[in-house]
Amino acid sequence: MGVSFVPVRSACDQARLAELAGFIWREYWPSIIGAEQTGYMIERFQSLEAIQRDMTENEYEYWFIIASEEGESTIPARRIVGFTGGHDEPETNRFFISKIYLLSSERSHGFARRTIEFYESLCFARGLQAAYLTVNKHNELGIRAYQGTGFEVIDAVETDIGSGFVMDDYIMEKKMPGLSH
Repeated sequence: MGVSFVPVRSACDQARLAELAGFIWREYWPSIIGAEQTGYMIERFQSLEAIQRDMTENEYEYWFIIASEEGESTIPARRIVGFTGGHDEPETNRFFISKIYLLSSERSHGFARRTIEFYESLCFARGLQAAYLTVNKHNELGIRAYQGTGFEVIDAVETDIGSGFVMDDYIMEKKMPGLSH
């Protein structure tokens, strides 16, 4: 099975991304952070407005994660399995991976690992010494996946995001071989 990363560029892509983000968040996060905080975070961080703001004001890049399967047809079947995004941080010479989200039916099929490999290649091509991300302390699936790809916990933070909600996260980092100083 092939995996590709298709950049989100057009307004239509951005709207499709926001719809996908809302769907994935509603299927995964309520059991960890509750339905009320999930809805708040979708609006604040995953809505069309938030995606557009991140892309225009914060230089975020987003990609659809696409799986391709060879079938009996000569044209591979392609499907969106999730999305990812983040941005370069020139001041730290790292890439901040803001989002890696997969549909529940697509988890545990190696897509997260392939996404980390995508970021390794991106960091190498851009001369960045590391990639880092934040992960909810109660997201055991995510923590295990990141540790399995070489990320290490480097800090823990609690971030007030308004309306009485807090993000309680680990900061995890993966240094890029040959580029770390």
